Amino acid sequence: MTLSSADYTLRPVSFSDLAGWGDDDPTALFAGMRASLEHIRKVKPYRTGSLGLTAEELGTLIEAARDLPGDPVSARAFFETHCTPFLIARNDGRRGFVTAFYEPEIEVSETRDDVWAHPFYYRPDDLIDLDDSNRPAGLDSGYMFGRQTPDGIEPYPDRGEIDRGLLEGRGLEIAYAKSKVDVFFIHVQGAARLRYPDGNIRRITYAAKAGHPFSPIGKLLIDRGEIDPAKISMQSIRAWLAENPAKVDELLWHNRSYIFFREADVSDPSLGPVAAAKVPLISGRSLAVDRQIHTFGFPFFIRSETLIHMDGGKPFARLMLALDTGSAIVGPARGDIFTGSGFEAGELAGTVRNDADFYILIPKAAAVRYGG
Repeated sequence: MTLSSADYTLRPVSFSDLAGWGDDDPTALFAGMRASLEHIRKVKPYRTGSLGLTAEELGTLIEAARDLPGDPVSARAFFETHCTPFLIARNDGRRGFVTAFYEPEIEVSETRDDVWAHPFYYRPDDLIDLDDSNRPAGLDSGYMFGRQTPDGIEPYPDRGEIDRGLLEGRGLEIAYAKSKVDVFFIHVQGAARLRYPDGNIRRITYAAKAGHPFSPIGKLLIDRGEIDPAKISMQSIRAWLAENPAKVDELLWHNRSYIFFREADVSDPSLGPVAAAKVPLISGRSLAVDRQIHTFGFPFFIRSETLIHMDGGKPFARLMLALDTGSAIVGPARGDIFTGSGFEAGELAGTVRNDADFYILIPKAAAVRYGG
């Protein structure tokens, strides 16, 4: 049996159908699973996506792993015993698609001058959350934030307006960077470690956004014939920007989306940033998914024959946890892999644009209603 929607079909498969499953070591997932359990039990359950999997079903699965031995064979056996894998098959016949993201580390200053001139901002107090109850008529339903004014709610100013100084003088600056391009790419990643001249390190992570749709500048460069589609990557985009300084503002402002930050804990440098699921990301094992469809915390097995630079030349085949989301992550088989923090993680992330198969592992009690 299968479960179909307008866009995708869930097809139950066996673990033997998951190429590479027998070589994977998913033990790193259990720390993230325990953190997710603590959040949904003590803070707030994750919102149920349209697929219908609930935080309660996730919690029951995680509780079954409390006394699990920490070795790869036992870890795989746990999932084989408690879950049924389902292939997420797009109904348009195309495969899934993965990109990657990381936590940059950037040098900053507390004060602004001619060198340190490009700020990271806290969330402004006139930025409000939107939903169906307060979204103005005529404003696209994709806008989840707006601007509160004396005359009512309106769209928040975009990247170009903010870069031209709209928020100056309001005390919202967290720190200043040397390069607006660096600031832009940190907006894309949604988090960063800030390194100050005295060696102090602070962490910032996503707090909110201006609300405008994400418009990828890489696609714009491809459409204009500036970069070969086969060569598009974070590295090639950065190189183009460095070679065309007069066109930087125009290109960056094409992406009207603007990100605001909050400070986050960095007491344990080995932990990734706390993202949308409110638990630390796990390097190489955390996946950003479309939260309108999927519920945070559930495991996904991702297989890509062409993604080979992350595992020493072998095809990527890993069990991962859905712990984040993103404006560009739209669809049932679309994911963003967290590669870690710092320069090397950025080098890994920057060239990931690969077709992939997506398998979601559904607890057996819930799998019955999906035909498993």
